[in-house]
Amino acid sequence: MRRGYLYGLSAYALWGFFPLYFTLLQPSGAVEVLAHRVIWSVLFLAAVLTVSADWRFVARIARQPRLLGGITLAASVLAVNWATYVYGVNSERVVETALGYFINPLVTVLLGVLVLGERLRRAQWAAVGVGALAVLVLTIDYGHVPYIALTLAVTFGSYGLTKKQLGIPATHGLFVESAVLLLPCLGYAAWLSWRSEATFGSVSAGHTLLLVGAGAVTAIPLLLFAGAANRLPLTALGLLQYVAPMIQLGCGVLILGEPMPPARLAGFGLVWLALIIFTADGIRRARATAAAARAPVAVTAGRAAP
Repeated sequence: MRRGYLYGLSAYALWGFFPLYFTLLQPSGAVEVLAHRVIWSVLFLAAVLTVSADWRFVARIARQPRLLGGITLAASVLAVNWATYVYGVNSERVVETALGYFINPLVTVLLGVLVLGERLRRAQWAAVGVGALAVLVLTIDYGHVPYIALTLAVTFGSYGLTKKQLGIPATHGLFVESAVLLLPCLGYAAWLSWRSEATFGSVSAGHTLLLVGAGAVTAIPLLLFAGAANRLPLTALGLLQYVAPMIQLGCGVLILGEPMPPARLAGFGLVWLALIIFTADGIRRARATAAAARAPVAVTAGRAAP
């Protein structure tokens, strides 16, 4: 459990500080950064799989067309998420990217209703309603729909839903997803070089190393998260997930100097209220389920006592 919390906190903390790393990648555009994230992630994860001698699972995936099709869908959604995130950071909208990951749990619940036909409890409907009101307030504040936040929330929620249905270990899944995107990303990087528009290798040695490092920066938090997911209950992971957007918000406002006017703060306050309702209901439900599971054991023990 202690190691699980250490892995989980490390993963979410690294995700939280992502804006500081990706701002260093300017003047690279969002799609060029996406291409290098994919290219170097494939190489990094290939090294990890080689060290762990764990290629058999990947070979089995490659022999299952239906599973490979699901992974391709997940990879496409993840690519949109990654590109949108980098675009948000590089356009000085880190606060809005943080909003996307704050409202992601609410979007995930809605996807469960719309796609899987799940039914929500009253508290969950209340949380979704407060979240919708928050988006309305923030739309008025921004002067437009916060499309970066909504795109991040919908794509990451869709990615999580697809991954849940596929049931693939994190390392193998991310490697195959990145490998699916590898050829298009290599082609785009080569096209940029042919047009002399690539920043890779032309800005500075430090900038080139940072683009190469984007692969490890992308993969390491996912590996840590996989270690946490194997050791912690879902309720604990659910609480830890708010660490990343809180750090992102702090980076945007305190370090990068993005504005937080009263109306925007009010919108975020509504989001946090929705998350409090949502999280409290989840904890209450988990405790009730655990108590119900222990009850038969207690009754049996009581009958067996002299």
